[in-house]
Amino acid sequence: MTAAVDTAAQPAAEAPALPAAGSSFYTAMRLLPKERREAMYAVYAFCRAVDDVADDGGPAELRAAELERWRADIDALYAGRPAARVRDLVGPVKEYDLKREDFHAVIDGMAMDAFTDIVAPDAATLDLYCDRVASAVGRLSVRIFGMPEEDGIRLAWHQGRALQLTNILRDIDEDAERGRLYLPREPLAAIGLDNPTPAAAMAHPRIGEVCAALAKEAEGHYRATWEIIRRNPRRATKAARLMAAAYRLYLVALLRRGWAAPRARVKPAKLALIGVALRHGIV
Repeated sequence: MTAAVDTAAQPAAEAPALPAAGSSFYTAMRLLPKERREAMYAVYAFCRAVDDVADDGGPAELRAAELERWRADIDALYAGRPAARVRDLVGPVKEYDLKREDFHAVIDGMAMDAFTDIVAPDAATLDLYCDRVASAVGRLSVRIFGMPEEDGIRLAWHQGRALQLTNILRDIDEDAERGRLYLPREPLAAIGLDNPTPAAAMAHPRIGEVCAALAKEAEGHYRATWEIIRRNPRRATKAARLMAAAYRLYLVALLRRGWAAPRARVKPAKLALIGVALRHGIV
């Protein structure tokens, strides 16, 4: 799974999952007031649990059944009959008017990865995937942050795609090793790759053109993200600002490294990440 909220396996019966300490997501959530932070942790735990099903849930029929159980649990939550594993969402759903369709969209996004490996999706399918695994999480998040409705939805749309496209570009080689290729079909066809395997795409001498085009698309979403952030109250955009700034460091590092093989795994400089945390962690 190459989702905007990075996750790791944890049995559903354990205490609610928390983001990895030191991650940009963890740092961003620590900026929130206690009630909003705990609401975000509840959403994170849900996303992590359904991601675990998609990636590590056993045979396809078991994954399908478990994802259906999660859908049923969300429906029961909204009907006033919450199962134990979604009980931490009761308060956030009521307090912040979280939408059932966004929880369902997250499950649908995980299902896109759960049963067949995604290989060179067309542009519309890739955009749908980004919406489900990233922007849907964003729509839940901006309500908890306290953003105005219209700009909150716009921010989720652009920032989700910016973060997800960055993840895709960062993880292209690791995803290829798992038989996955999230780069869109149309630009791959333009360089002569029709129905490519992930390995063939990674070895193609012009793959950098496809990656550069996707990076340009991500940059456009980052610009739109910052336009929305700047016109909204700082208290409601603090976490979004930190996430946008931190993730863009990855994109900058990828562009600096380039796309020619062998592609070393990139990680922003620690001082740069600290600078982002200091700049955007101050009210």
